[in-house]
Amino acid sequence: MDFEQIATFVEVAQAGSFSRAAERLYRTQPAISTQVRLLEKQCGQPLFVRHARRVELTVAGRILLRYGERLRELRAAAHSDLEQMRRHPRGSLAIAANEATVLYVLPSLILQFKRDYPDVRLEIIRNFSRKIIEKVIENAVDFGVITLPFKHAHLHVVPIYRDEMAVLAPPDHPLTRHASVRLEQVVEYPLLYPKTGQTRRHLDRHLRRFQNRIKISMELASVETIKKFAATGMGITLMSSAFARAEQQAGTLRVIPLEERIQRDLGLIYHRQKYICPVSEAFLAAVRRHFLEPAPG
Repeated sequence: MDFEQIATFVEVAQAGSFSRAAERLYRTQPAISTQVRLLEKQCGQPLFVRHARRVELTVAGRILLRYGERLRELRAAAHSDLEQMRRHPRGSLAIAANEATVLYVLPSLILQFKRDYPDVRLEIIRNFSRKIIEKVIENAVDFGVITLPFKHAHLHVVPIYRDEMAVLAPPDHPLTRHASVRLEQVVEYPLLYPKTGQTRRHLDRHLRRFQNRIKISMELASVETIKKFAATGMGITLMSSAFARAEQQAGTLRVIPLEERIQRDLGLIYHRQKYICPVSEAFLAAVRRHFLEPAPG
């Protein structure tokens, strides 16, 4: 049975006539009559006893009316729930990023997203870029955040964030006397270096020309560990300036800009064949507002 036919039948039954039903539905009376005749043919029996100016339900019509009214109510409820889902998404999202991105770049975005969509459950997965890419390709996570440049035939890549690398040094270090420094000055001091990852490769490219002069004092596994050791005077380091805002405010580390700009770009990746459900659509909109739209004023 066609839902439109059932809805038309219910309207005729409630209106008590084909003409009044036609007025309510903004359709012609012949069109209404045709719908009811087709439904009666499918039911194999008449649904109305037709009088001169009104109609009366048959026994079969009264039975069908009960189901028809419930179907209309269910349809209205389904539309209402779907609209509610569109306006106030519910569900879950899995987002993968490396440790530094999770700690220093995503928190403000996540905080605002959770304020706007408290019913969405977020799973934040920390991993290396290679594993993040694999998880997005396999649809094991919804979104990933990785260092750019990056291209893949099966993945969308949306640049979302740019930061500059700077020197992090304890407050009493000689380099803190300068408003900015050159890489030639930096390599004269012992360096605390990331053991692996994109930042390590990024630094290797930019410091390759100083390979005979560079002094790597320690290789450490995490950004937090590097900052802790730098604050104790064990060495200086090069990393994204955003990673040391708290330490700079607390006075445990100084952030010294580089004269040679070394930028770090991040991109949001997701599968090209991914179904963008309301929750994913809301997250993409939140990313655009947070990272890509200019701040008011």
